[in-house]
Amino acid sequence: MKTVHILLVEDNDGDIVLTLDAFEESKIKTNISIVKNGKDALDFLFKKNKYADALRPDLILLDINLPIFNGHDVLKKIKQDQSLKKIPVIMLTTSSNQRDINTAYENHTNSYVTKPIDMEDFMKAVLKIEEFWLQLSKLAD
Repeated sequence: MKTVHILLVEDNDGDIVLTLDAFEESKIKTNISIVKNGKDALDFLFKKNKYADALRPDLILLDINLPIFNGHDVLKKIKQDQSLKKIPVIMLTTSSNQRDINTAYENHTNSYVTKPIDMEDFMKAVLKIEEFWLQLSKLAD
């Protein structure tokens, strides 16, 4: 089975640790790259600066509230680019604001998941993302 490469765009260290822990319990072999702001996310995806050798992710987990460029800005750039737009982007964020949800779908997010506050519920949510996107769904090349 192929290793799935995930790009986690998250600035909260606690959420990073919980996400990594959840994927360690996963049935799927994953390689997770982490960037902590919108600029680094775009540099990673467009292979610029220190990310010139970055591997193309199979799946992107993207927070909205990020430094430099927010998740909405990053999502727009991803979905406007021919080479990146097929990569599924899951907005994984604390925001349950309807405007954020609408904006994300207007910008072609593949899914919008509000992060549960409870640690156990957070882990379950990440495992459900893994189950749906990496086991049930077929990813584009």
